[in-house]
Amino acid sequence: MSLDLTPNPGAAPARTRIARHVVMELRLLSRQGEQLLLTLIIPLMVLIGGSKAGNILDTDTPLDLIFPGVLALAVVSMSFTSLAIATGFARRYGVLKHLGATPLSPQGLLWGKALAIIAAEIVQFAVFVCTALLLGWRSPPSTNWFALAGLLFLGTIAFAALALLLAGAYRAEITLALANLLFVLALAFGGIVMPTDRLPAVMAPVMAYSPTGALGDGMRAVLFEGAFPAVQLVVLSVWAVVASLACVRWFRWE
Repeated sequence: MSLDLTPNPGAAPARTRIARHVVMELRLLSRQGEQLLLTLIIPLMVLIGGSKAGNILDTDTPLDLIFPGVLALAVVSMSFTSLAIATGFARRYGVLKHLGATPLSPQGLLWGKALAIIAAEIVQFAVFVCTALLLGWRSPPSTNWFALAGLLFLGTIAFAALALLLAGAYRAEITLALANLLFVLALAFGGIVMPTDRLPAVMAPVMAYSPTGALGDGMRAVLFEGAFPAVQLVVLSVWAVVASLACVRWFRWE
């Protein structure tokens, strides 16, 4: 019996290619200390510190108020700031161009990044929820978990599209500076941690319809007030569609 040693070249199935790319993206993320600081350590510090800041937040239940904002902050840090910086430098060094020319394909590259972000966010949320439970947080009885999932999904899509739009428009160094600057501004004035109605009167109406304000207010509506965030879901839907279309139109691979 003879062995058939005829070459049989060909790419792995699309599902396998994307799965391996997701694993690679997660490994790269776990090895970058500055990204872990941004996506885990800073939100944890905000959560723990904010849970003890009842006088500053002017509430008797600071943890209930701060926890939804920390989840919103986690979405922004992972799907916007971290993704923009990583994509900007990958684009600078030609990684995107080379990966796009492999059997992975540009579509597989984007799917891999998207699924890696979702997987990383699941880890984030598990850490933050466990920490909040240890600190004494309990969800309202009327919490709408489907609305919460919708906010997380739409927020991730909107911020990921904005991140790719930013990374595809500027050099890596400019993307790094802008992504970090926008993260700090969003944390301080974007309505993420603090409700938009507590911002200065000039900023409140604008921030309420920004993606950061809509995500933060929506999370508080679900997890703090036990209400349905209809307006915030609409605002995030619009941002997700517009940002995605802009990303498809103007994102440059090199």
